[in-house]
Amino acid sequence: MPVEFELCPGRRIGGSNPCFIIAEIGQNHQGDTEIAKKMIRMAKDCGADCVKFQKSELEHRFTKRALERTYNSPHSWGNTYGAHKRHLEFSHEQYRELQQFSRGVGIFFTASGMDEMAVEFLHAINVPFFKVASADTNNIPYLEKTAKKGRPMVISSGMQSMETMRCVYRTVKKHNPNFTILQCTSAYPLPTEHANLRIITEFQKEFPDIPIGYSGHEGGISVSVAAVALGAKVVERHVTLDKSWKGSDHAASLEPAELAALVREIRTVELALGSPVKQMLPCEASCHKKLGKSVVARKAVQKGTELTLDMLGVKVAEPQGIPPEKIFKLVGKKIRVDLQEDDTIANDVIID
Repeated sequence: MPVEFELCPGRRIGGSNPCFIIAEIGQNHQGDTEIAKKMIRMAKDCGADCVKFQKSELEHRFTKRALERTYNSPHSWGNTYGAHKRHLEFSHEQYRELQQFSRGVGIFFTASGMDEMAVEFLHAINVPFFKVASADTNNIPYLEKTAKKGRPMVISSGMQSMETMRCVYRTVKKHNPNFTILQCTSAYPLPTEHANLRIITEFQKEFPDIPIGYSGHEGGISVSVAAVALGAKVVERHVTLDKSWKGSDHAASLEPAELAALVREIRTVELALGSPVKQMLPCEASCHKKLGKSVVARKAVQKGTELTLDMLGVKVAEPQGIPPEKIFKLVGKKIRVDLQEDDTIANDVIID
């Protein structure tokens, strides 16, 4: 069983703890804190455990040329990529405002630190855990600095190989035992056939001492629910108020009804996973009483007779007696009473 740890105050992940569900608001707030607040409340109302944003210090994340390049996408909020990103980037004060709002609503608040300076800011405002976006998963200096801060980490694995993920695991593990790796494919929206949920079980084999999760960008909720059935202990999905809105992430996001359905179905799957112990359960008693079969006499047998297999049959009997799986153990035993055809063979008629 993978190790468990406290990801947020009072909320543990791994082991038998419920799947931790992250509603990724990202930059689907359109650069508007009021929309962001509506999304935070929506995530809480739908049953998510945490809301997550994306924090960048743009001059540390992008080169000057990258920020100055022309950006003509239908999803653009400015003529250059820098203008576009500045429109969507909340200030430090706005982040503190949203963090306080989330606290009032009663939902955990964090963000992906998209560069080292963003991580410093998130550390300063005391987020419960750091999220490492797929684009930074192979950024080893970034991982080392982030891990050394001692906060729990949630690390996506999009665009990475297993060899790289082994390196990521070793790098973080040296400094911080409390982290989880999420299976992720970085496509928006994600074709179902590339979700590769089997990697969840491969990660569980490769890294048996940490919880494994799933970050999905596919349409609908079925794949994410299946990830939980495979053992995902964290599920992250992008959310939106309207998939038709401007922005490249909205199409791969869940609207409120879908997020609520995802939470509901995950909790149903967790309930259905139940116990690994196979035994007859109390809820099966009525069915067993009505349909359960017992060993019976195939023909009349006199008291003191040594039983042979041809004397024994299996039927639904009244009253019930010895279960069929023990029929071979009765061969060679003697009976203490006369039996008629179809009489139930119970323990009290067998001479030990």
